Amino acid sequence: MRILVTGGAGFIGSHVVDLLVRCGHDVVVVDNLSHGDRANVSPRARFIQGDVLDPGAWLGQVCTADAVVHLAAQISVPISEKNPPEDVRANVLGTVEMLQAARWLKVREFRLASSAAVYGDNPHMPLKENDAGIPLSYYGLNKWAAELYVGHESRLGRMTGTVLRMANVYGPRQRTQGEGGVVAIFCEALAGGKTPTIDGDGGQTRDFIAVGDVARAFLHRLGEKHAGGTFNIGTGRATSVMDLWMAVANLAGVPSGLTRHGPPRPGDIRESVLDVSSASRWGFRAAVPLAEGLSDTYRWFLDVNR
Repeated sequence: MRILVTGGAGFIGSHVVDLLVRCGHDVVVVDNLSHGDRANVSPRARFIQGDVLDPGAWLGQVCTADAVVHLAAQISVPISEKNPPEDVRANVLGTVEMLQAARWLKVREFRLASSAAVYGDNPHMPLKENDAGIPLSYYGLNKWAAELYVGHESRLGRMTGTVLRMANVYGPRQRTQGEGGVVAIFCEALAGGKTPTIDGDGGQTRDFIAVGDVARAFLHRLGEKHAGGTFNIGTGRATSVMDLWMAVANLAGVPSGLTRHGPPRPGDIRESVLDVSSASRWGFRAAVPLAEGLSDTYRWFLDVNR
């Protein structure tokens, strides 16, 4: 298949591209490099520097595709709160533009990277797909709106829409910012001999999923008829930020008491763990244990600091 991946030079996108090319697909990456790194892109993929808000500038270079995997986005909750219009442009208008581009390319399937942020601070754990729609941040609100546009196109029969609501993704190549960046923040600080700051009291819980598992989710049943839908992509297990810190500190061989606390982040969710039963029925399950994923991530940050 020919797959167009937006944001394919970024953290998650580059791992998706790596897996696609290993599976023998013809991959075209579009990224404006505002956050991504050209060096992340597999040499076996074709790279186009372009912006999803202006697909007319580069669509002619693609000509046709079987599927679009849309990962280009504004990913930071704090930035979405400071600059809501920019988050709307990137996460809502960018998705609408890419849906129109997908129609022009005559794609059969559109896969959207969404987020657990669409659930807000819902007390009913674990979070099921029909619990969405009460986000606490502009980021979550705009991801929710983007999902609705994908659903609209799918209901009209123009393409199969698949929405993946990701839990907190972590792994090699992650930047130290954005939702789910706490693993990267801890690993980068310790690999560089620094002391990280925990936002709030550390009692916040998250569902941490390795980026390799997420890449598999984006490829799972890609191209199959009637395989679309909305799915939580996580492990179904909650881990507190303090427990995460202790695990990373243990990897680094430093006392777990070697940290400090700051104020909670605006728009941050207190508890989040995903119900993954729908994804399981779809045929996808996360496979990387947290300890293994954290070890791989910490080693990557050590290599970067050498």
